[in-house]
Amino acid sequence: MQREQLADFLRRRRESIRPAEVGVTAGPRRRTAGLRREEVAVLAGMSTDYVVRLEQGRSSRPSVQLLGALARALRLSDDERDHLFHLAGHHPPPADGVAQPARAGLVRVLDLLHDASAMVVSELGEVLAQNRLSLLMAGDLTAFTGDCRYLAHRWFTHPDARAGHPREERERHARSLVADLRAVVGRRAGDRTVQGVVERLAAASPEFRTLWAEHEVAVRRADRKTFRHPRVGALLMDCETLVTPDLGQQLLVLTPADDETRERLALLAVLGTQEFRAETDVL
Repeated sequence: MQREQLADFLRRRRESIRPAEVGVTAGPRRRTAGLRREEVAVLAGMSTDYVVRLEQGRSSRPSVQLLGALARALRLSDDERDHLFHLAGHHPPPADGVAQPARAGLVRVLDLLHDASAMVVSELGEVLAQNRLSLLMAGDLTAFTGDCRYLAHRWFTHPDARAGHPREERERHARSLVADLRAVVGRRAGDRTVQGVVERLAAASPEFRTLWAEHEVAVRRADRKTFRHPRVGALLMDCETLVTPDLGQQLLVLTPADDETRERLALLAVLGTQEFRAETDVL
């Protein structure tokens, strides 16, 4: 771990970001160039004290998870993110679209979407980044570990993942997840990561095995779904999926499909998080 270089890199990247780029209001008394340390801490989900120690070269080696959070908070490019990992003594995340930080360009798009729920998702269904409205709708979906990172795994092995979906839509949603996973397997034939996800899911869920045997294939692009939120009720959303050229990451944008949903989302934005925990999936 190169502590001095890591400290210098983090400090310079923090000072280079304009508060408006990450949705922070710069008041008239602001004297700090770029973001304040406490603002980085909030964006990265860590303590201000730890950010201070990192910038002063006094910290222990940060984990891969913490580095990923810092990369997102500081809006690092792919090259800058890899450099961050090298300075901390870690290998950069694999460039295969699985378990890697969201691309900087997609994260910047998230920052611009204030009236829509949006998230960056890997092709295997791992949520890599969310905007504020997405967090309010579904809670923090980036915090899962192991196979629970993948939406299909949660859907078929954790009943709570279906709680936010009307019963009449659940079978169609399940088929959509399996058909999309089939398409990923076809694109990445021989990939051990993908194959492992499928094998473990098949071993855990008879329902998944049944649907998988039907060999339906379809890439998720556009859909209309109903989500049941515990505080504001039913939300009818149009879902649009935009993919990167290599199909490794997707930008999923959910917009209200009617006026009632638009009003309920506005209410949700006013209510704020209020200790709302991730309990349902909105993919």
